Amino acid sequence: MRTMLGTVNRVLIGVVGLVLLAVGGAVLAVGLGASAPSWWLHQSPHDALLTTAERTRWRDEAWWWPTVIAVLALLVLLTLWWLTAVLRRRRLGELLVDTGDGAGALLRGRALEGVLAGEAERLDGVAHAHVALKGRREAPEARVRLVLEPHVDPATALDHLTAQALTHARDSAALEALPAEVRMKGVKHKAERVS
Repeated sequence: MRTMLGTVNRVLIGVVGLVLLAVGGAVLAVGLGASAPSWWLHQSPHDALLTTAERTRWRDEAWWWPTVIAVLALLVLLTLWWLTAVLRRRRLGELLVDTGDGAGALLRGRALEGVLAGEAERLDGVAHAHVALKGRREAPEARVRLVLEPHVDPATALDHLTAQALTHARDSAALEALPAEVRMKGVKHKAERVS
């Protein structure tokens, strides 16, 4: 599903890019003195994009400028949202595992995330764990979020996570290294009464 969305995204970006390149090139060519085709909007370099009548047609209407500003603001917000979605680093879909025979194998990133989270949750004092793999197929990085029980020392939990869960994941995927960013927070609980 994600691969299909990525393909659709690339195709749409390519089509929009080609249309903008063609229109921009045609406007530049007409501006430099090339003859415009008969269907083109402007026939000479001195034609205005919008005539005076077109620019002032709706100026006296009370709804016109707020509508124009709202539509442009919405377009800017949608464009910024799309840009951040495209540039944001996504989860790693698959890892390249060295099998020793030169061919290699692909391991689903979600599978390793699930195993790593499951092993982290089995550690003493870990209430919940969430793992996301980022980076490249050959050099993944783990982002681990742990929710700790109130009685657990965070340094001890980090040591156990590093020595057990992360080491097992690195060794099972035959990785040279598996750097990890670990974020911890305590589980919410009621205050205990001291007498």
